[in-house]
Amino acid sequence: MKNITRPGYEYLAAFMLGKVIHDLTAKFCDLYIDKKSRTHDQMVQAARSNCQNVAEGYSNPSLKAYIKLAGIAYGSNEELTKDYQDFLRQRNLPIWDKNDERIKRFREFWVVWVTQTSLNTPMLPSSPAEAANMLLTFCNLDGYLLKRLVASLMEKHEKEGGLTEKMYRRRIEYRKCH
Repeated sequence: MKNITRPGYEYLAAFMLGKVIHDLTAKFCDLYIDKKSRTHDQMVQAARSNCQNVAEGYSNPSLKAYIKLAGIAYGSNEELTKDYQDFLRQRNLPIWDKNDERIKRFREFWVVWVTQTSLNTPMLPSSPAEAANMLLTFCNLDGYLLKRLVASLMEKHEKEGGLTEKMYRRRIEYRKCH
């Protein structure tokens, strides 16, 4: 297999887990949510928005814009989290406790690239309750990762400043030399 060079964001756990959530949400919705419903489209779009906003933010030269887009990714993930909770509640299916052995197994999942184009995405469980609880767990994990990403970006902004400040410093240095 030829080695592939990836953009840095593709190595972020929040991005990779977001991709897994997106892929599994599309399958989940096709199986359990009416394709003609707004909910189907909204869940798939919220899952897509998560990883796409991380990618877009990372690629933006403005740290402020990256913070904003990572926050949007977090918000999309929260929206999807609520959709999975609603799915379970509306069907009188249990939301498993975080100490449940099944949830502990889901939390042990660690996403990695296994080929140039694919992640080690687990199979979607055949039970709607198990599938929704697995995706709810993944959303909770990704929410934590996205919150940490936003916090680290804000800390970086505090220490290094933003794009405008960096451009101003370069202009001042240029004027000193010319």
